Amino acid sequence: MKHVSILIPRGHTSLVNIEGTHQILSEVNNLRVERGNTPLFNIKLVGLSNETSQPSGLFTVNPQVLVHDVKKTDLIIIPAVHGDQGKAAEANKEFIPWIVDQYHGGTELVSFCIGTFFLGATGLLEGKQCTTHWRFVNEFRAMFPDADVVDDKIMTEDSGIYTSGGAYSYLNLLIYLIEKYAGREIAILISKAFMIDIDRVSQSPFIIFQGQKTHEDEPIRKAQEFIEKNFQDKITVEQLASLYALSRRNLERRFKKATCNTVTEYIQRVKIEAAKKNFETSRKNINEVMYDVGYLDTKAFRTTFKKITGLSPIEYRKKYNRELAVA
Repeated sequence: MKHVSILIPRGHTSLVNIEGTHQILSEVNNLRVERGNTPLFNIKLVGLSNETSQPSGLFTVNPQVLVHDVKKTDLIIIPAVHGDQGKAAEANKEFIPWIVDQYHGGTELVSFCIGTFFLGATGLLEGKQCTTHWRFVNEFRAMFPDADVVDDKIMTEDSGIYTSGGAYSYLNLLIYLIEKYAGREIAILISKAFMIDIDRVSQSPFIIFQGQKTHEDEPIRKAQEFIEKNFQDKITVEQLASLYALSRRNLERRFKKATCNTVTEYIQRVKIEAAKKNFETSRKNINEVMYDVGYLDTKAFRTTFKKITGLSPIEYRKKYNRELAVA
């Protein structure tokens, strides 16, 4: 039997992550028993105190066991903790040496959504691929520059550490883990019972590109604003360098450092974000939208669109344009 520790952190925690995980893993046990097998998971809620109240005062979680009483576990699950991530890590720092010791003893680690920030605070993500909610990828990169964070994946697996993307994508990671531990048949049954889309691997279709402006490099911020106001036009790196009195090399270096994108990537993402909004709200065809956002080459537009969103322009429009879907 696999011992599973679902952490109950202090602070504003995702109760959905906690209760949903407990319910779904318990259902795996029920399905196995129905088929004449033994339960697979021994699930425990693990906390720092006997009672953990949410800041709202509406909910309280009662851990079944305290962290220092768990000598060995097979799987640690870290739910999302909302708010200031530095303060969240400080409030839950007693978990950290235990998590590190367990991992080095062979325990696998799972974090959901922005729970990756707390996992990052353990130092165990250095050099490892991970993901988090797409809205907070840049903040994560700033806090944990040695981690290999990716914003397009809905889940990652690296050296016994699993992470999921935003919000309810934790369900996709749970299905993945259930298939790994309980087999494909049980994973399919769980996906059908809870109506979870199995085998979904990307959060790209859900990303809203908002630009990264939480930096202090004023010329780069002005270059970003210029791109966002003039994305329909042909913009070159040389043009931007000249506008803001920077060498091309200096502009590209500073732009990448400030935004985590090259200049070309940033221009592409701004154009594609505008195209996405067009597809969501208008009845324009693919070529009309393509021209509106400054693309002249159909193949280049389709290739870039799919690279960024994970969907073709037609697939994206069908998914998000309700008026056209009804028609």
